[in-house]
Amino acid sequence: MPTKPTISFENLEVAFASKSDAELKKMHLVFSLLNNKTLSDIGIALTHVALKLKFPIKWIMKQTMFGHFCGGETIKESIKACESLAKYGIEAILDYSVEGKGDEESFERTTEEIRQTMIESEKTDYMPFGVIKVTGLGDYHHLIKIQAGEKLNQEEQEAYQRTKNRVDLLCKTAHDLGLKILIDAEESWFQDAVDDLAYEAMEKYNQERCVVYNTYQMYRHDMLGRLKKAAEVAKEKGYLLGVKLVRGAYMEKEGERAEKLGYPSPIQPSKAATDRDYNLGVEFCIENKIHLMSGSHNENSNLLVADLINKYGVDPNSDQVFFAQLYGMSDNISFNLANAGYRVVKYVPYGPVEKVMPYLTRRAAENSSIAGQSSREFELIKREMKRRKIK
Repeated sequence: MPTKPTISFENLEVAFASKSDAELKKMHLVFSLLNNKTLSDIGIALTHVALKLKFPIKWIMKQTMFGHFCGGETIKESIKACESLAKYGIEAILDYSVEGKGDEESFERTTEEIRQTMIESEKTDYMPFGVIKVTGLGDYHHLIKIQAGEKLNQEEQEAYQRTKNRVDLLCKTAHDLGLKILIDAEESWFQDAVDDLAYEAMEKYNQERCVVYNTYQMYRHDMLGRLKKAAEVAKEKGYLLGVKLVRGAYMEKEGERAEKLGYPSPIQPSKAATDRDYNLGVEFCIENKIHLMSGSHNENSNLLVADLINKYGVDPNSDQVFFAQLYGMSDNISFNLANAGYRVVKYVPYGPVEKVMPYLTRRAAENSSIAGQSSREFELIKREMKRRKIK
């Protein structure tokens, strides 16, 4: 059995190795705001208003929230952030985080933008993935109807075919460029339709190597079973299953909709149940040699994955298992895992400041709602400033 690397997420010298004293001070400002929910909510509301009224606040945003959680406004700007991560052994995923208008023009524009991210990624050896969200490539109303078993009219069928074509184009691009591609999770009422597109792409492109990954939200109580079923089908049909495991992103919306429409909530009864299924999910994947990306900001889950890599004799340098966190979050996890020799990727969101605000709003809410997330980050930053004697 290989020697297990020693990992401590308390090693702040490694965690903040890429940050200058000035950058650390900036992080302190960002997380001091996020750590106060009232201030955070007011700040975001004022920013939305200022951007709507076209006040010149872009510079301020780039120095604070946007600058911390986003790579830049363009692919070119963001690659600089990716290069910086690469110096510390961390790979990156360019994530176009603009929410389009939901019309055909915006779907085409998003498709081309993502294609360009992959063309640029292929030129490096530290950007192995592309990423897509199907609702950025086509009308989600069609996905809802398909999952509900409703028939699409002629116009809808044609539009849905264009959505399928865009998904296929981007998966083929990843395949042809020697990259991988992640398909993001969606809400439960059309996730089945997204799954169908993902598995169709896997059957086509995952024959010789794992190119396409589907995302499984383990806060759904049925997801562990769905993951195991997907593994069975992949084995039967002879393609490699690519799995990205996350805890989940739509919990409040899922609960509200279930209550409103009077059906049982798909969400786990407790956080403990989510954690249990997440951990069972990663063990199932590693034990069965399924290609895995563990997308987690939970320290215990990351330590578990590292232990399982060791237990099952997985080569940490292979593409069998990746760890993933968001840019600007949980650097103590990302940098310490990379320092120990594991493959770690950071999602690096980018896009024009005013168009990335929905993403930043979610990040602020997430930092407030994840148990102690902003407090934990803030505490680590303060400790590192103390260690460096920064006032």
